[in-house]
Amino acid sequence: MNSALSFLIGARRCEIDELDQLARTSALVGTIGTLVHALQRERGISNVWLASGGRRFAAQREEQIAACLRAEEAVRSSFGRLDTEAPRIGNGARLFSRIAWVLPGLDALPELRRRVAAMALSAAEATAAFVKLIAGLLAVVFEAADGATDPEISRLLVAMFNFMQGKEFAGQERACGAAAFASGRNDGARQQQWLHLIESQERCFQVFVEFSGPALGELWRSSQPTAQLAEQERLRRIACAAPPGVSLDTELSQTWFDCCSRRIDAMQTIEERLAADLRLLCEQKTARARAELQAHEGLLAELAIEPGAASAAFFDEPPAPVAPPGQPRALAAPAPFGRQLERSVLEMVQEQSHRLQAMSDELETVRAALNERKLVERAKGLLMAYRRMSEEEAHKMLRRTAMSQGRRLVEVAESVLSMAEYLPADPVR
Repeated sequence: MNSALSFLIGARRCEIDELDQLARTSALVGTIGTLVHALQRERGISNVWLASGGRRFAAQREEQIAACLRAEEAVRSSFGRLDTEAPRIGNGARLFSRIAWVLPGLDALPELRRRVAAMALSAAEATAAFVKLIAGLLAVVFEAADGATDPEISRLLVAMFNFMQGKEFAGQERACGAAAFASGRNDGARQQQWLHLIESQERCFQVFVEFSGPALGELWRSSQPTAQLAEQERLRRIACAAPPGVSLDTELSQTWFDCCSRRIDAMQTIEERLAADLRLLCEQKTARARAELQAHEGLLAELAIEPGAASAAFFDEPPAPVAPPGQPRALAAPAPFGRQLERSVLEMVQEQSHRLQAMSDELETVRAALNERKLVERAKGLLMAYRRMSEEEAHKMLRRTAMSQGRRLVEVAESVLSMAEYLPADPVR
């Protein structure tokens, strides 16, 4: 019959398996961050290329495609290292479904690039295509964060997801501004979208600072030079404060692109630091769990359980403290060796129970930060079912409503969901 220590050893082995899978997932998040960064830059360059009629950024575009291909290869390799046969992986069904969805998007990249090169797409159409693919990659990161079973790792994954999402909004702002300046004009709709992107990225960075810890928060603040932020704000005002239809200086497209790129490149440094911290944390936790497993296995080899010994120790008072040197041996009252080992097992079981409860409580706190995205996803699903919309159309409707009413996207999603009980039981087919 298995003893309490046998089950404790089993629990440690399960924890090590989970940590190994988390390490692979965290490594995947790091490679996705590199690919997203490369795609964001390609998107901005493609925008300028298309908006300028092919007069700008031809050489830069070719160089950036090569960088994207290298990053894409690393992501595909990380996908291959995930254990798809592991039913115990946290959030495995949703994580693997997201990966299955994004792979055809990666396969379609060569055709997207061919159409951009042939000027067969507008800047807005090319942007939408890149945004769709990047959104799919970020959804993989989200599911990785939502499925993490260790609170410390989960906190860093939540910080990583929100930082990457904020960086994506910053990348969309770069693309939006690059198209506006390169074309020499702006309009009211684009100005509203621009302001929404500014607000959205700042909200993501606030969540990042909350979950990343003081050191990374300070690194983020120090990576944003005052002069650089002032220059970006100046360019924002030129484009967003001007009345719709007023011509913009096309020469500012390069200035805007370079200013945004310096900021986004600095963000990539933060992402790389986050990825490195994730790898280190996974390694430390796995090494600690393996050392504890080894100690438990050694204790099991020593422990010879007598009938009733475990239940007797269960109700015992804690052992008396060992007597300091110089005091009579009788005061120490040491327990027999076998009972001492049995008591150690019970203490380890209790410690494990308390640790798991603390981890569960912390996970609830961490996952609360992910609820906003879940609410938006549910609201989109409701619109898709009852309004016969695509996912992209549902998201655009939520975003337009948020912008027109001056509300946050999650607030609009909550309003949509609050009406769910008044809808018919089955959507109209």
